[in-house]
Amino acid sequence: MAVPVAFFAVFFAYPVSAIVGRGVKADGVWQFGRIGEVLGRPDILDVLWFTAWQALASTALTLLIALPGAYVFARFDFPGKQILRAVVTVPFVLPTVVVGTAFLALLGRGGLLDELWGVRLDTTVWAILLAHVFFNYAVVVRTVGGLWSQLDPRQEEAARVLGAGRLAAFRRVTLPALAPAVAAAALMVFLFTFTSFGVVQILGGPAYSTLEVEIYRQTAQLLDLPTAAVLTLVQFAAVGAILAVHAATVRRRERALKLADPAQTSRRPRGAGQWTLLGGVLLTALLLILLPLGVLVERSFDGADGAGGAGGYGLGYYRALQSAGSGGSSTFLVPPLEAVGNSLRYALVATLIALVVGGLAAAALTRRAGRLVRGFDALLMLPLGVSAVTVGFGFLITLDRPPLDLRTSWILVPLAQALVGVPFVVRTMLPVLRAVDDRLREAAAVLGASPLRAWREVDLPLVRRAVLVAAGFAFAVSLGEFGATVFIARPDNPTLPVAVTRLLGRSGELNYGQAMALSTILMLVCAVSLLLLERIRTDRSGEF
Repeated sequence: MAVPVAFFAVFFAYPVSAIVGRGVKADGVWQFGRIGEVLGRPDILDVLWFTAWQALASTALTLLIALPGAYVFARFDFPGKQILRAVVTVPFVLPTVVVGTAFLALLGRGGLLDELWGVRLDTTVWAILLAHVFFNYAVVVRTVGGLWSQLDPRQEEAARVLGAGRLAAFRRVTLPALAPAVAAAALMVFLFTFTSFGVVQILGGPAYSTLEVEIYRQTAQLLDLPTAAVLTLVQFAAVGAILAVHAATVRRRERALKLADPAQTSRRPRGAGQWTLLGGVLLTALLLILLPLGVLVERSFDGADGAGGAGGYGLGYYRALQSAGSGGSSTFLVPPLEAVGNSLRYALVATLIALVVGGLAAAALTRRAGRLVRGFDALLMLPLGVSAVTVGFGFLITLDRPPLDLRTSWILVPLAQALVGVPFVVRTMLPVLRAVDDRLREAAAVLGASPLRAWREVDLPLVRRAVLVAAGFAFAVSLGEFGATVFIARPDNPTLPVAVTRLLGRSGELNYGQAMALSTILMLVCAVSLLLLERIRTDRSGEF
């Protein structure tokens, strides 16, 4: 456990505490009065209110739209089910910058709705809510649907035989069993939307700001560290509370239920009602997931000459990515296409780091128990909710002197990305490692194998597929990390999300088209990673 603890202490706790300390301390004295001053400002209260209510609205809307999909995947068996499961999961591994860009192409100025009916939803809260549903649909489908598929339907059928109606049987038998999974999914959706950054920044415009966006604005644009530090503390406390409740719901779900084989609980739809439900879920997937991505791809080809408009369809925007300053722009010091190679290299290194740190952490959590270990398990999840902007800026102000003078080093980007990848590695490997029979390790030890050899000969062959899945998730999330990377990526080595944001921040059809082209490339890389994960995933129940 020493390596994971040291990694999080140096590259997470130290930068975050340093940035908070600089904002809340003055002349070595803690100024706690600043907290009340900041939280009493009307503009900050507006940010807190918007952050909370949009997260609640996004969570409710996601549950409303995704729960029918969870039921369909759990109880129905139909052609193309595994492909559709992979398709609805693609948005979850997409960078938020790509999600924002896709909905901008659908709902924004010159988007599909604008062209067809003159309707624009960008810079409105509806665009933000729809993008959040798009992003988190798979969280509900796979978390709730994964458990639903393992509930024995005969329990509900027995209740109906005893006289309960369909609704009563569901309310008294199935719903109580599903409640922990629904609560866990709702909490994760709330967490992701509460800390939303890229989607709100691209689609919300200056009128809307979440805590994460406001921390970025106060840090990067206004250089107001005291305000940013207070907001970081508020977000940290909220995220800690959400993760604590989520951990409790997961433990309740694991202890309370006896699960069945998912292969025995699904069947082909019967009757007009079930076929209608299946059709509705397919239509939802088409409109909510495939349509925004399809429009994004279409817009990336809408310009044979790289200028859009009358040029027709072609590769013009993709060709323009090969040169810096295309069309007189000085957005980049290098050709934007180099961001593809930069992102792949950074993500590969970040994946390796995440596998080492997360694998050691999962192994330690498997072999030890107690309150301290559970606390460390929760700590590993904090990077998913703590402001990535704070982490990135903290890197710049702390890792700037020997022996950790890394401010000008390329390794900063993979380190920041690995912080986000480690929780996915731990969550993927931990259940598999816990399923390994301890007697196998004990037998290896009796035969004289060292702990390292026992792990190599016993654990590794059993968890090899889980390692590949963990690597795929770590690679995908590292590829799309934006909040911290926007601070520490060098101008001559931009990543794909940073490059897309820079292009969207400049006017002109060429910059817009290149942003669509880069987003399409990033989407394809993430989608291919996800499809490969589906082929090697060790658990077919559908849970993350």
